[in-house]
Parts: sequence; structure tokens; C-alpha cells
Amino acid sequence: MIVVLKYREADSQRGKKMGGDKSKGGGAGRVPGVGWVNGHHKENGTETMTLFEMVKMGKSATQAVVDDWIEAYKHDKESALLGLINFFIQCSGCKGICAVSGEMFRHMQNSDIIRKMTEEFDEDSGDYPLTLSGPQWKKFRINFCDFIAVLVRQCQYSIIYDEYMMDTVISLLTGLSDSQVRAFRHTSTLAAMKLMTALVNVALNLSINMDNTQRQYEAERNKVIAKRANDRLELLLQKRKELQENQDEIENMMNAIFKAVFVHRYRDAIAEIRAICIEEIGVWMKLYSDAFLNDSYLKYVGWTMHDKQGEVRLKCLTALQGLFYNRELGSRLELFTSRFKVSQITFDAFSDRSSDEVLTAEDCESVYHLVYSAHRPIAVSAGEFLFKKLFSHRGPNEEGLPRRGRQSLNGSLIKTTIFFFLESELHEHGAYLVDSLWDCASELLKDWETMISLLLDEPMPGEEALNDRQETALVEIMLCAIRQACECHPPVGRGTGKRVLTAKEKKMQLDDRTRITEIFAIALPLLLAKYCVDIDKVTNLLQIPKFFDLDIYTTGRLEKHLDALLRQIWEVVYKHTENEVLEACSTTYHYLCNEEFTIFNRVDIARSQLLDELLDKFNRLLEDFLQEGEEPDEDDAYQVLSTLKKISGDTVTLRKQMKAFCLMCQHFISSINTAVKEQAFTILCDLLLIFSHQIISSGREQLECLIYSPDSSLQAELLNFILDLVFIDQDDDDNSTGLEDEASKIEALHKRRNLLAAYCKLIVYNVVEINTGADIFKQYTKYYNDYGDIIKETMSKTRQIDKIQYAKTLILSLQKLFNEMLSEFGFTLDRSSSAFCGIKELARRFSLTFGLDQLKTREAVAMLHKDGIEFAFKVHSPQGDGGPPLNLPFLDILCEFSSKLIRQDKKTVHMYLERFMTFQMALQREDCWLPLISYRNSLQGGGDDDTMSVISGISSRGSTVRSKKSKPTSASKRRLPEGECELFSDAVWMNREQSVSTPLMMHSPHLTSTVLRDPKKMRQEQSCTTAFIMPTEQHQQQPLHQQQAAIDYKYKKNSFVLLLMRYLNAHVY
Repeated sequence: MIVVLKYREADSQRGKKMGGDKSKGGGAGRVPGVGWVNGHHKENGTETMTLFEMVKMGKSATQAVVDDWIEAYKHDKESALLGLINFFIQCSGCKGICAVSGEMFRHMQNSDIIRKMTEEFDEDSGDYPLTLSGPQWKKFRINFCDFIAVLVRQCQYSIIYDEYMMDTVISLLTGLSDSQVRAFRHTSTLAAMKLMTALVNVALNLSINMDNTQRQYEAERNKVIAKRANDRLELLLQKRKELQENQDEIENMMNAIFKAVFVHRYRDAIAEIRAICIEEIGVWMKLYSDAFLNDSYLKYVGWTMHDKQGEVRLKCLTALQGLFYNRELGSRLELFTSRFKVSQITFDAFSDRSSDEVLTAEDCESVYHLVYSAHRPIAVSAGEFLFKKLFSHRGPNEEGLPRRGRQSLNGSLIKTTIFFFLESELHEHGAYLVDSLWDCASELLKDWETMISLLLDEPMPGEEALNDRQETALVEIMLCAIRQACECHPPVGRGTGKRVLTAKEKKMQLDDRTRITEIFAIALPLLLAKYCVDIDKVTNLLQIPKFFDLDIYTTGRLEKHLDALLRQIWEVVYKHTENEVLEACSTTYHYLCNEEFTIFNRVDIARSQLLDELLDKFNRLLEDFLQEGEEPDEDDAYQVLSTLKKISGDTVTLRKQMKAFCLMCQHFISSINTAVKEQAFTILCDLLLIFSHQIISSGREQLECLIYSPDSSLQAELLNFILDLVFIDQDDDDNSTGLEDEASKIEALHKRRNLLAAYCKLIVYNVVEINTGADIFKQYTKYYNDYGDIIKETMSKTRQIDKIQYAKTLILSLQKLFNEMLSEFGFTLDRSSSAFCGIKELARRFSLTFGLDQLKTREAVAMLHKDGIEFAFKVHSPQGDGGPPLNLPFLDILCEFSSKLIRQDKKTVHMYLERFMTFQMALQREDCWLPLISYRNSLQGGGDDDTMSVISGISSRGSTVRSKKSKPTSASKRRLPEGECELFSDAVWMNREQSVSTPLMMHSPHLTSTVLRDPKKMRQEQSCTTAFIMPTEQHQQQPLHQQQAAIDYKYKKNSFVLLLMRYLNAHVY
């Protein structure tokens, strides 16, 4: 149901209210010199600040501002109400002339006013008061909400019942809340919700007064007749009647706001607007539970608990928290809790009310799993609940146990932690569990002596030993606890970043690191010796040394334990070929082999000896492998590959073996076996990345001989591999079978994503040419669900490397798709087809990647338009002379990037476009020429605005023929810095002489002001807007009009053509 409140007459009378407050402007009783004119407060004839400015400055108390407005309203309703309306308009971000005038207020309908405000609203910046940052604007939001609350509170006894002020305000806010302009919708929704909250307070007061009046009436009526005062009874009856009428009016206002604003905006597309609605409905339920705490309103909170945005769900939980904490209110939520039981479980678990009577074992288990939540406050609360329920209760047999060691109380609690970790079946989230328990159980998690005892010591008689799975879980938890103690910040995905540690926290961090080093310097070699063949345990154990304080090896005289550790790492390298294990060994060597510490020589010698042995073994195996006359078997290839994996170091002979191995991998890429191809491709990509030019960074110039760059044939082969094996539909996958389940499909997709990521890293690190990414980028929309995140990140990194080359790659992607479409559909191209629309959508997404700062991407976007124009006119018309060029529809795609050009560049791109046009082209109006018309209009229509937003650029795409009148440039608009016209000084797109003599279809002011004037005498600002300076390519496209030398269009010599062009620009375009 849509509620529409109409304006009512300002002089409508209600005798029981307002009384003498009904006087209107100009009537008797007006105070001279005080009033509101067009929303500006006037005092003694002097115009002062507007309501918006007073609330924004916050210098006056809100109470005083409201009192002044009420006084003005009593003397001139229309003027004061106009000021209030403009207050809401200005709070939405409207500036300058964008305001409601008295004439508009008196003669225009509410919908017409809102429509006019929407048309005049400037959305370029995208910012408005509620979204601006800084202490001033945060205070403004508070003052804005306070103003609405105080206004209603001060008007609650008379003005809000005059059927004028509230009806007008509610009607305005309702209309604005339905606007497509986000600023209007956001601001009016906040205002409407705060207005509703203020009315709820009024309704609550009326309800209390009605109850008091009813009790007084009953008490008076129950008196004996001799003592009963009939006149008092009549007064009480009259008062109760007036209160009931007021209550009915307030309820009508609340129903209007709820049905016209809340019901539509609680599911708004903007998460912040949804959060405002849910936050306020929680306030209403708590304030006036008799009216709002029922299933008709609770259902909105229940539905919104499944919102996609965490901030909205959090508002739901906050709203319900106050209800569940109140026993009286909580008892009225039976139906709600039966439908949304998770809410009750969550809040009961995190409150002091949780007990065995409230939560069942199943409910507790649901809360336990919240320790793995990405939202840290919830996870920490769940960790405290878990610790309280499972770890705080001590049995009689646990009293008197030792503090440390296998038989200690902590030993039992650590086992409980392991059992819980394994039962949760989230074995990759050990860091999350440790972080959730850290605040309440850090002492337990730092008991590394007990953990080591559980791993190394033999169990006591009658004690059940840990099995292999439990030992793996304990090693992971131990590593996570060490990392948490040394890094002092939450794991990835649960925190906004590293916070600044206090002096106390820094001291604790240093103490923990020293203790970890002293304990594990001795214990780690023993742990590695015991679990040397176990992949998971060894991988985790080898990460512990990076948290050591290496000075302690010397100061604590622990060199023999360092030798033991190096021997165990040697054994691990020889026994394993798994990537994760070898990477862990390499990382450990890298950390230990630090020249800043005295142990460097000892570690460096051990590492060099290991490398020498591995290289000797690799040379022998590779020589045998390459000299065999028959096809090498899998065992030989495995031996060579596994030995190469173990090599990590610099050597002169490595380049020869590496090149031979790369050639072998390139050979296997074309193998029949898919698994072999994928493995060879992955290894080859890793090798190209490792031995790229990046290898000599950070002062490693001595490794320059190892640089290996792929030639063009190898780059093409790698790209074809990706196109053939990655960009395929699930049903076309050669590995899929009819009986394949969903898990295997997900696994196959995971493999393809890894292959694509491996190739994209080559693009990002500039191993292969950036333009090879064109074949990857063109798949962005088609395979968005499968690879969209990878391709988007690749585009982002490529843009950071070289903006111009990135732009050329984007336009190349679109050109490839366009050519493929022409090959499929032929010359008769339908621009409404799904294929063409798909290319336009891809172009739109590409344009968004350039961001909002047009100056940073100015040169790149201009180069993109240059390449696009040359491509559009590259191929002559297949219909012969007079027909449009074959690629002309490409200009329709190029329109998507016009909004990214600044004002000066739009004019220059337009001039460059007309170099390719003939005079006949400008006169054409057939459908086949619409792309040219649309593109020209996109360069001309926004020529006076160099700050067009992305949204406005997109919304104007449909206007292809409509031309806009140019507006005078405001002095307040952003100007380019001095010398901006010389931004690109390397080469010239088209010099000034060409712009003078080339027959362009420009507006007549250009013809009269610049064409007939000596370029050398032009002012700087004129030359800046008529000549665009940017890099050119040596193989520049020959314009089409230069090929038609039969007609001379030099309008300096042909006055008839000049006049005709002026006429066309004035009356046709």
C-alpha cells in the first residue's frame, strides 16, 4: 500500500489545538524584523545563516535553533516551512541554486518539486554530507538527528497537529526516499526514521497520559456521590478524548512513514540505508513495545538477518540484543525465536543469562563453531564461552596435578583443545581457533613445554597416547600459538591490519620470542628427527625457526643444537620431493643464513654443501637422461625433476640445465596426456618467473647470467595452452564423464584456475608481453563466475605497470572480439545482437577500471581512443564508395570510454576523429551511420564538464542523437594546473598546423576563433584546448578523407562550404 499525503491548506483550523498560533505571515501579531525568506533566517532585516548552516556549524544549541524556527513558524508558516524544506534539500548535498523557492512551493506539486531537484542535483562528486569524512561531518550527522528529535519534541503539544507542518514534511521525505538519487534517498530515509522515532516518543507519552487520565477518572467516579466532582469528571473525559484524538493522529503519521518509507527502504540496494531502517525499528520495539514488539514488525528483523552485508546483520543483532537482555521483553518473542532460533542461541550464548537450562548441548555446539567466524568480536565471545564450558570446570581427580608437563592440568586441557579442533573438521583454520581463545586462554596456549612433552615423551601406564591425526593437529595448534605470540595480530581475514603495540605488549612480545627460541632450539631437532617422513608435521615444524631470536644461539651457547637442526633439514631435503616441504626448507635456510648474525658462516657452509651434492646428482641424472637413445621412462624424468626441485642456489652451470629442462617442458606441453601437459605447463611458468629479470633485483646482479626470457613462439604456445585448456565450458572438459559428481567438477575448475593464475603471473611480472593479456581480458565477462577475480586482479596489476600499454591491451581485446563477431555474422552486423551487446558490456567494465581520477589516466585513455578510431576507419566499406567503413560499429563500443576523457581531450579526440571523416560522412543519417553520430555526440555533449562521474557517463549512453546546450564554465569548477596543456611533451598527436588546414566538422565558434587566426598568436588557454599532445606511433593510419583528393574541402578558400558547415552545426547537430 502506497501512502500519499497531500498538502493541506495552511489556514485549516482545529479549535482544540494551536489557538492563537494560527496567524500567518503578514497577519496580526507578527514580530517585526524576524522571519525566514527562501530558507534564510532574517533578523532585523539582515539575512543570517540557513538552518543547514546553523546545524552544520553546531555553534548554537539545537534547542535554541528549534525555538527560533518555531517562533518564525508561528508568525509566517509558509516561509518557515520553506526553510525547513530547504534544510532537508541542502542536507542531501544540494548547493547554490538547487533550492526550493517560494514560487515553487506555492504553485508546484510535491512530485514536481522533487523531480526538479533531481534534475538540478550534481552527482559528479558522489559525496554528500552523510558520507563525508572528518570530525565536522560526523558531528553534523549527530546534530542533524538531534535537530529532528528536538523539533518534534518542542512541537508535540500543538504544531504537529495543525495538519500542515507534519503533512508537508512527511510528504517531502516520502518523495525524496523514493528518488533514484542516492543522496536524496539516504538523507531522507535517515530523516524519516529519526522523525518516526521522535513520533514514537510522543505516542508513548500520550499513552502514559491516557493511562493516568483514565486512572484519575476511575478514581473520581468511584467516589461517593457527595464527594464526586462532576465538573472534574467532564474535564477528565474531555482530556481523555483529546488525548485519544492526538494518539490517533500520531499513529496515522507513524503508519504513513512506516508504509511509505520503511517498508521500501529496509531492502534498499544501499547497505547503509538498510542498516538505518533496522537500527531504528529496534529502537521502536524497545521504546514502545506494546505497539511494535509483535510479529508484524519482528519479521522485518528476522528477514534482514540473512542480509549479504555484515553491517546490516550486525544491526539486526544489536537490535535484538536489547530485547533478549530484558527478561520481560524476551518472554514475548516466542514465535520469533521459534522461526529464528539461531538468534536466541547467539545472544543467550554471549550474555550472562546462558546456563544449562537455557541452552541444550546442540545449542552449545552451534555457538562453539562461531570461534571460526571471520568477525573477531563474535569469535572472541564464542571463545570465552567455549573456554568457560569446556576448560573451566575441574574434576576432583585434577586437583594437585603438576603445573607443567604431560601429566599436568594443562596437558588435559590441551588434549581437549585437540579433540574439539578435530571434531569441528575445520583443520585449515587452526589460526582462527587460537586467536579466538587467545584473550581468555593465552596461558594455556603458551604452555609449549607441555605440548612438546605430549609429542616426544612416552605415555604413562594407563594413559592413552595421541594418534597420528591428533599429533598433526597438536603441531598445527602449537605453530599457530607461536605465530600469535610473536606477531601479536589476528590472522588474515579477521583483522583490518597490524595495530600499534603498547610498551607493555612489546615487552611481552620480546619475552615470548626469547622463551620460544630457548625452548625450541633444543626441542625442534628432536621433533624433526621423530617426524622426518611426515609431510604435514615437517612442513609446520620447519616454520618455527622464522620466529627465533637468532642471537640466542650464540649468547645461550646453543651452537650444537643449531648443528643438529641443520642436519635434520639436510635429512628432510633428501627424503622429500613435495613442494611444500622443500619450500619450507628453503625458507628456513633463508632466515637462518642472515649476515647480521654470527651463525651465518655455519649455516652458509651447510647450505653450500647441500647445494653441491644436489647439483652433482642433477648433472649426472640429466646427462644420462639426455643421452639415452630410447624414450626416457617416467622414473628417469621423476629423478631429474625431483633433484631439480631440491636445488635452490646460484650457480653458473644451472643456466644450461635450466634451458634444457625448459625445452623439455615445452615439448611435454603438447603431450596427449592431460596431466602431463598441466604439470609441464605449471613447472615451465614457475621457472620462467623464477629466472626472469626479477632475479637480479635487490642487489643480485651476479645472477644476471641466469635470466631466461621466453621467445615469441614459446609465448604463443603458452597462450594457446591457456585458451585451449582453461577457457572451456564445464560440459566440454575432456576430463569430465557422465558419472562425474559435483566435487570432481569443482576440483577440475580449481585446476584450471591454478593454470590461469600461473600464466597471469607471467603477465603481471612482465615475463611475457603485456599485450598477450588481450586474449585473457576479452574473456572477463564470459567467464566472470569462474575466473573473474583472477582476470580483474591481473588487469589491476597491469594498469599499475604501464597505463598506456594497459589501455592498448584493453582496446586490442575489444578489437579481437569485434573481428570474431564479424567473422561469425558477416558484414550485416546487428548492433542489438547479444554478441555486440556483450562487447559493449565488456567495454563498460573496462572503462570502470580507470577509476575516477581522470588526470592520472588522461594519456592512457586518449591513446585508447586513438587506437579505437584508427581501427574503426581501418577497413574500407565492402559496399564500395559511399558506404560506411566495415569497422564503423566499433565506435559504438568506443563510446563507453568517452566519459573518461577530460574536457580538453574530448575536443581534441573529436578533432582527431574528423581527420578520418569526409564531408559526406557528416551528412549521413542512415542507421548504419548511427555509431559515428553516437560517438561524436559523446565527445561533444560532455565537452563542458571534465568531472563526469561514472554513473552519469553510463546513464547517458542511450542518448546518441540528442545534443546538449553548452553551459558557461563555473569559476568553482576544477581547473587544470598551469602547464597542463604541456602534460605530454614527447610527441604530438596532431600539430596545430594540421588542425588548421584539416576540414573538420566543428562548431562555428572554433572556425571563427581559432582556424582563421595564426596559431602562434593564440593565447595559451586556447592552444591548450585545441591541440592535444601525446605519444604517436610510427605506423599511423592514413585518414580516409586524404584518399579522396578529388574534392578540396579547405574551408579557408571555400566560403560556401564554411557557411554550410556552420548551418549544419547550428541546426542539425
